[in-house]
Amino acid sequence: MQSADMEVLESILRWLKQGQHCFLCTIVKTWGSSPRPTGSLLACNLSGETVGSLSGGCVEENLVERLHQTLDMSALKPEYLEYGLESNDENLPGLPCGGTLGLVVEPVPATSRNSQLFGSLVEQVRAGHFVTRTLNLASGRHSLESVTRSHPLEYTPNKPNGSVLRHCYGPRYELFCIGAGMVSMYLAEMALKLDYRVTVCDPRPEVTSGWPIEGIQLVEAYPDDLLRSFQSHHTMAIVALTHDPRIDDMGLLEALTTDAFYIAAMGSDRTSLNRRKRLLELGLTEKQLKRLRAPAGLAIGSKTPPEIALSIMAEITSVRSAAEASRAARISTAG
Repeated sequence: MQSADMEVLESILRWLKQGQHCFLCTIVKTWGSSPRPTGSLLACNLSGETVGSLSGGCVEENLVERLHQTLDMSALKPEYLEYGLESNDENLPGLPCGGTLGLVVEPVPATSRNSQLFGSLVEQVRAGHFVTRTLNLASGRHSLESVTRSHPLEYTPNKPNGSVLRHCYGPRYELFCIGAGMVSMYLAEMALKLDYRVTVCDPRPEVTSGWPIEGIQLVEAYPDDLLRSFQSHHTMAIVALTHDPRIDDMGLLEALTTDAFYIAAMGSDRTSLNRRKRLLELGLTEKQLKRLRAPAGLAIGSKTPPEIALSIMAEITSVRSAAEASRAARISTAG
């Protein structure tokens, strides 16, 4: 998960341990242009302190003002609020961007149960595990469940026993593309639809200029430098796609020293063989090179950029599924 969202959970835990009541606010729906995506978090306490963000500031200011007027936490239940141009509540402002945000606002009283639950949630996420928290808005009850893989946020309104929010916390899967060419564009678009956080890295301004895919992090830098800045790699797929050894090789040198679950490079069999020779000469070991999947992608006869991207995304999905099955088997055996 994003470091800012982890800070929200840690702040809630700290406030609870200090005996401070607080609120957790989660974006569960967006329409049109919105400043923050679904799943983004904000927390605040009754002193007016806030952590996290939901918008450019207009929503936060209104929300904190509403919550600051709270007198009796025990009487409150979670509620759904909608900010936007079509809001039916005149006390909820519209968004300058013209979009709409649907929020679940949840009171979190300073009880021993909440301290234990958020303590367990923070501990498991810090350890790199996936945890689903389920909240029933009618009862205010929430629970945790350990899961083997990430899944998108689910908000189901108006169920017979109350609306339900299921939010999976944990390390979000990431795709790191070395190169901003045509295959990267198609691959990034597919990965976004599969709920990956996507970073595209290329030091060439003439290539990164005019990148058409929104919702990704586009960085004009050398990939080895950028990869070293990431704190965790075990949920990351890394693919070299430039056809330029000066860029691909440096990125792969760094990638193959990480614990990324998938590392691959695009190119023909001959290109892949020459690349392996170069990487050995640059200091990698045979053991490290065994982790490199080259040519990247499943053998489906792909020729065009979208077909190549499809074959790579299919291979990433296959490798990820196998890794998750192995982890689930280990958890089951340990239990």
